[in-house]
Amino acid sequence: MSRRNEFADPRERRSRRRFQIEQDLCYTCLSGTGQTGVGKVLNISSKGIYFTTESAVQPGTRIELAVNWPALLDECCGMKLMIFGSVVRSEPHSAAARIEQYEFRTRALRSVPVLAEPPPKSP
Repeated sequence: MSRRNEFADPRERRSRRRFQIEQDLCYTCLSGTGQTGVGKVLNISSKGIYFTTESAVQPGTRIELAVNWPALLDECCGMKLMIFGSVVRSEPHSAAARIEQYEFRTRALRSVPVLAEPPPKSP
């Protein structure tokens, strides 16, 4: 039995539904040049991700993506989605990757340093 939705576009060949989440991400190429950069998720499914890049990433490149996830853990802790996979398609400023492994991690928040109280002024 097919997983396709009866209302889906018949021209769509992908078997998984894509979601536009438009979240920031950082990427690191684990093979090849080792380039790093930042971008945005254009769409994502359970098996693939399409995202913007600062420059072209070669197909076949192993890649790690850290996506700022929009949901909070326990309503207070930021999350990031770590994706490990390989680039299957690339354009000058975007790439598509096959998701081979993923995990959610908590995202560090930058804390504002607490300033010590100034010493009392002498008379």
